[in-house]
Amino acid sequence: MKAVPKMLVLSAALALWLTSKPVPPLSVFASPAKEKRQDGSAAIDAARRAYEASDYTRAIQALLAAAANDPRNPEIDLLLAKSYYESQQPDAAITRAEKAVALNPRNSSYHEWLGRAFGQKAEHVMWFSAISLAKKARREFQTAVELDQRNFSAQQALIEFDCSAPGIVGGGEDKARVEIARVAELDASEGYYARGVCRREKKDFAAADAEFTKALDAHPTSAALIYDIGDYAVRRQQADRLLAVAEAGKRLAPEDPRGDYYRAVGLILNNQDLAGAERLLRAYLDHARVRSDYPHLSWVRFWLGRSLEAQGSFGAAREEYEAALKSDPKDKNAKEALKRLAKLRPSD
Repeated sequence: MKAVPKMLVLSAALALWLTSKPVPPLSVFASPAKEKRQDGSAAIDAARRAYEASDYTRAIQALLAAAANDPRNPEIDLLLAKSYYESQQPDAAITRAEKAVALNPRNSSYHEWLGRAFGQKAEHVMWFSAISLAKKARREFQTAVELDQRNFSAQQALIEFDCSAPGIVGGGEDKARVEIARVAELDASEGYYARGVCRREKKDFAAADAEFTKALDAHPTSAALIYDIGDYAVRRQQADRLLAVAEAGKRLAPEDPRGDYYRAVGLILNNQDLAGAERLLRAYLDHARVRSDYPHLSWVRFWLGRSLEAQGSFGAAREEYEAALKSDPKDKNAKEALKRLAKLRPSD
């Protein structure tokens, strides 16, 4: 019988010795790079939660820490851009969106948000600077659409721009018609909505009404689309459309609190179930996000005041109108409501 080679004996002895020792936890073998990625992932998750809670300061702090650990992650820069945008800090939003685009120039969403950041800044500068920024915004929306034709939020941003902006910055209704036809081929409700937006921008409200009705009837799959029609209906004081918006929104996204707001406004305009409308608005305030695509808190306070005023609670109504002005000192509706109450109940 052949002798067992000495190396095999030594190997077997070593294996037996190793198996007799306690096995250290896997974390002992984790590399510093892996631990850094794990810490970064936890920071990003915390930032997303803060963003969803409208705590943009905390989101930005967490994301800046995550970016320091993972400087080549464009998703961090995108969420930073969104957080700065919602905080009304367009310069910082532009910087972060530009970095996301530089890291991944083929991502449609990054270009869309860079366009939105340019657009936000254009609203706060002198006209000669606004022209350059508007051109940049349109270029980014166009690029976003070219990269992904089913990025409907970018499609709609481009269409709204072309329907409303003058030719000097690249807009034009002729361009919008082509874009609307393209969107309509992809999704009927998005096509009707795009036509409605264009008519709205041209102040052809009868045509806008017809297109928005078709958009809601076509079973849209975008809550942003539904509730933008809701904002239009609030401005036009269209109670029945608001109730239709609330129904469509709840059917699509039952957990989205915006449906309660639009239903409440519809009830108030119809002078129906005012106590129920009040409850809906108070519930909305408990869950509302402070976000550019959500009703401004001053609007909610104003309509809460309207419901209380209609119920004869003039003192409580005045408090809500004052709260609306505190939230937005430029709220003309709240100012007019307070003047009206002062005439009706000067001593209340």
